[in-house]
Amino acid sequence: MQKILYYLILLPFSLLPLSIIYVFTDIAFIIFCTIFPYRKKVIVENISKSFPTKSKKEIRILQRKFYRHFCDLLAEGIKNLSISEKELLKRIKVANPLIMDQLFNENKSVILVAGHYNNWEFLISAQHVLFKHAAFGIGKKMTNAFMDNKINERRMRFGMRVVHSGNFKEEIEKALPSPIAILTLSDQSPGDTHKSYWMEFLNQQTPVLFGAEQLAHTHDFAVVYFETKKLKRGHYSIDLELITDEPKSLEWGKITEAHTKLLEATIIKQPEFWLWSHKRWKRTLPEDMNHLKEIQHEKFNERFKR
Repeated sequence: MQKILYYLILLPFSLLPLSIIYVFTDIAFIIFCTIFPYRKKVIVENISKSFPTKSKKEIRILQRKFYRHFCDLLAEGIKNLSISEKELLKRIKVANPLIMDQLFNENKSVILVAGHYNNWEFLISAQHVLFKHAAFGIGKKMTNAFMDNKINERRMRFGMRVVHSGNFKEEIEKALPSPIAILTLSDQSPGDTHKSYWMEFLNQQTPVLFGAEQLAHTHDFAVVYFETKKLKRGHYSIDLELITDEPKSLEWGKITEAHTKLLEATIIKQPEFWLWSHKRWKRTLPEDMNHLKEIQHEKFNERFKR
């Protein structure tokens, strides 16, 4: 069934101009808003808890804006399966590439970190072309192996190398010491809350993936936050902000706090562009949070500070 969906529907559909694909997702927008509201309960709960002062009317307006953007993402995700390099580079640009250029000239590898905000698929496909660093992306495997292979095959056609938790260490070490840039989206709900970094994010205690910080300390990688801005429908700009080029000088949690707070500020400015349909806060708060943080801090210092 997945092969039929991919070869007979998704891939041929992606060959259409994006303006035509938008027509179909405009219909999906109407359906989401009226007939079958996609993950409405999750979306409303996430927005309500993140913005406790918003009225029901404001929440409904934000929900509708999210559906509008989400349907654009569906169209752009489909188009990304077959988009040409030339068209892709017309649709996504870097506002301040000198940050990455300088790090490359210093032979410094980088972790590019942000969240599921605006269009991340265009950047995944274009990263190797946009930056001088060899491009890596750390992704979570999809449930269906066929679709996982095909989607990542299309993501990698311009030079990106998608790696997973099972092979990323080996793949990264093989690529070093040449400068590489690893793309990671750190706003997913972690699988193990006891290995996560807990902090307040959007007015809620939230477990945050600690991988970016751990990777930075392990290999002395610079950490750069990227904010994806929507210029107009189907067109985006990437703004870069250097968090640190000396990660080993920072204490436990500083990198995670920094990139998560930057993402939070990005979301607050234009919340409709974040992935509200994701079950971000499905994990249970640990019973003894203070004790957990003490243990995590101690283990971090044993590994990186002694």
